[in-house]
Amino acid sequence: MGRHRLETRRRRPPLLLAGVVASLAVLATAGASPRAVVVEDVAESVPLPATPCCLEVVPASEGVHPAAPASMALFSSASPARTVAAPVAASRWRVLDLHRILPKGVAPEAGLQVKTIFLARSISVVFPEIHSIGGVRADALRWHPDGLALDVMIPNASSPQGIALGNKIVAYALENAARFSLQDAIWRGVYYTPSGPQNSGAGHFDHVHLTTFGGGYPSGDEIYYR
Repeated sequence: MGRHRLETRRRRPPLLLAGVVASLAVLATAGASPRAVVVEDVAESVPLPATPCCLEVVPASEGVHPAAPASMALFSSASPARTVAAPVAASRWRVLDLHRILPKGVAPEAGLQVKTIFLARSISVVFPEIHSIGGVRADALRWHPDGLALDVMIPNASSPQGIALGNKIVAYALENAARFSLQDAIWRGVYYTPSGPQNSGAGHFDHVHLTTFGGGYPSGDEIYYR
């Protein structure tokens, strides 16, 4: 009995020896190098599309655009008058509210300045009855050639409905004069400024003439919000 127990003990490798054997096996698997083996779990990255829907890249230092008021407001992601002196260190994403972006209206925008475009688009949205708005054209005065003026053509301008529509457009422009940078309006022989009617103007019985202070020519990066 004692001999049998002794033989059994001899057949079992000591625990220390088993540990050494396991360590050698790991080293052999790693190319017999004494350095530790590190396993990295790399997550697969999913590239974003070049122009993601509803997002805009803005400098990290630029403030978040405040919520637009119920009336129209202009947001320009790159003001024509602003220049970047040095590249920004970082950027972030800003969500664009597609439901509040003003689409291009019925006015041809070539040659118009930003506030004039903003006013033209706003009128197209608020007054869908308007189907024609004139912009840049040759004129002895500088307002139309410089992209500062609009001619909002009134359907059936001499009818009660047409006169009422023209009155509403003038009132709308004057109420939002600061937002549109409105200079003046002329309708049915009356010259208006943001302070109210001033004196008799020349003609303008078939369209409402609106003039803005311009705000500079667009760079192509402007976004116009309601």
